[in-house]
Amino acid sequence: MLRSNAEDTVRKSMAMFVDNEVIPQAKEIDASGEFPRGMFREMARMGVFGLRYPADQGGSGGNTTLFCISCEELARGLMSLAAITAMQSLMGTNFLFHFGTDELRETYFLPAMRGEKVACFCLTEPEAGSDLGNVSSRAEKTDEGYRLNGMKTWVTNGPVADFYTVLMQTDPKKKFRGLNFFFVPGDTPGFSRSKPFDLLGTRTTPISEIAFKDCLVPHHHMLGAEGRGLSNLLSILAEIRAMTAALAIGLQRAAMDDSIQYARERVQFGQTISHYQLIQAKVANMAVDLEASKLLTYKATHMIDEKKDALTDASMAKYFATEAACRASDHATRILGAYAYSMEYSAQRYYRDNRFLLYGGGSHEILQTNIAKWVGL
Repeated sequence: MLRSNAEDTVRKSMAMFVDNEVIPQAKEIDASGEFPRGMFREMARMGVFGLRYPADQGGSGGNTTLFCISCEELARGLMSLAAITAMQSLMGTNFLFHFGTDELRETYFLPAMRGEKVACFCLTEPEAGSDLGNVSSRAEKTDEGYRLNGMKTWVTNGPVADFYTVLMQTDPKKKFRGLNFFFVPGDTPGFSRSKPFDLLGTRTTPISEIAFKDCLVPHHHMLGAEGRGLSNLLSILAEIRAMTAALAIGLQRAAMDDSIQYARERVQFGQTISHYQLIQAKVANMAVDLEASKLLTYKATHMIDEKKDALTDASMAKYFATEAACRASDHATRILGAYAYSMEYSAQRYYRDNRFLLYGGGSHEILQTNIAKWVGL
């Protein structure tokens, strides 16, 4: 697959930042369990948040491929930072950019690109994850605006965000055709958020529940034409899945790099364990998985950039790459042995963080079902 000069430039600059700034601080940031505001502002300064938005409208003038390259490199350093960046750059700001008024974009989108405001996306409910037809949060139209009631859960950036893009049901009788997205500032009366969840992995990616109790937002806070919420979500679903696959590639690379370094240094029975075939087999499997993940993922991103239908390819990439990330992190813990059980080594973090990749953008059970249908079953 041919690479452009822009792709090489973004990868080199992001890799340098990750090597020099992220990896040396990754352990400390992860242990703190706090939102990394310093790193967040640095991402904005580098123009990462705007990579997929036009330069003349507040972005950096890139595309999906460049965005996913940045996510991959960040995930190689710290998955939490990559997850926060992905939310800010894609789901949290996409509908505001495309459907928000000029005033909303000026007040919220541009500051988000500068790292001055944190964006958030609210989709999942306790009884509606993959089953979006069961969304029960309601937006009732009134003369003054839309009155929002309901609850969202597993909201990335929820505890720290300044504004939220929220999927609501406006007319249960219409089911999917009643779904719409709404823009909700965090200071809206009746809006509340829970304390952050205590997480297994990605511990500096704050996640919480969000509640709406008679939250009144103006009519123009509906993002997109009425009844087009699901359609608008589907328009970026391939990008979400390709981005998640890119995160998985970053984790695979980190796990394999650590495994190779350890295998070259660890001496057992008079030689480094890199000489043993069972160790070599694990690293070989990681390398094959990694190469396949790259080919699947960046085929999908280039299709997206060329305005082609990439949902099937992106779904396959997301499914394969994230499962491969789980395998890679497991291999790393086996190669490092007891050291992988110590919090001093990064292998334990890869093992914890890989679970984050399995859920966003569609569970693998849903993906497998959809892929089987797409190939004719």
